[in-house]
Amino acid sequence: SRTGGVQREATACLSEDSTSEEDLHFSKKFLNVFMNGRSRSSSAESFGLCSCVINGEKKDQTHRAVYRFVPRHDDELELEVDDPLFVEVQGEDYWYEGYNMRTCARGIFPAYYAIEVTKDTESCEVRSSEWMDTYRLKFLGSVQVPYHKGNDILCAAMQKIAINRKMTVKYNPPSSCILEISVKGIKLAVQEDYYTCDRSNECSHFFQLKNVSFCGYHPKNSKYFGFITKHPADQRFACHVFVSENSTKPLAESVGKAFQLYYKEFVEFSCPTEDIYLE
Repeated sequence: SRTGGVQREATACLSEDSTSEEDLHFSKKFLNVFMNGRSRSSSAESFGLCSCVINGEKKDQTHRAVYRFVPRHDDELELEVDDPLFVEVQGEDYWYEGYNMRTCARGIFPAYYAIEVTKDTESCEVRSSEWMDTYRLKFLGSVQVPYHKGNDILCAAMQKIAINRKMTVKYNPPSSCILEISVKGIKLAVQEDYYTCDRSNECSHFFQLKNVSFCGYHPKNSKYFGFITKHPADQRFACHVFVSENSTKPLAESVGKAFQLYYKEFVEFSCPTEDIYLE
């Protein structure tokens, strides 16, 4: 696989399990993935499926909050709309027990405040799923955009994120990340120090390829790359922006290759999805 600017592979290992609630290790990098250390504003994390490390084990998002829930007791879990959730226990009293993967908090909440996320099992059967390209970049942030395609939309999102980054770079530098491009979709894995053995602070997001509507690099500076994704349930769109030490043209070409393989081996045998636009 290719790595943009870096040809070194990292060793992955998980932290040791903890036995008590106080020692429970939860990946906190999720706060820096789409939030950039600031208060919640765009709900951009809801555009993909979240995975992170809880108590030394990788856990995938199981539910998504559909209503805001304000706790009234210490054991209850605060929710905001679109928060990614990992549900451990589904009680007979219609209360769930689990984690808010945005806040890293654990507690209980009413079951009807969340819905189960759906995973595209059909796309996992694509024959070329073994192919994957990997690139190392810096993740700058995500922002909601009004439209699903267009260089003007992409550049405006890059400009907005760059301005915000300029004001916060001293106390909140961009995180290193790995983008994995495959026929299944785009996986974004963020970690502060990618070359450490401890991967317990890693958080990843997965965007199904059918929900990626546009991608490209900045026409005046190809080191900047972004892709636009559609919310899996609502008519909302978000742009995710990255910067590399080298040109991101090969990265854009990899996404194009993924779409070609996806259409060749999957879409031909199923109902067509929405139009995909590549720059």
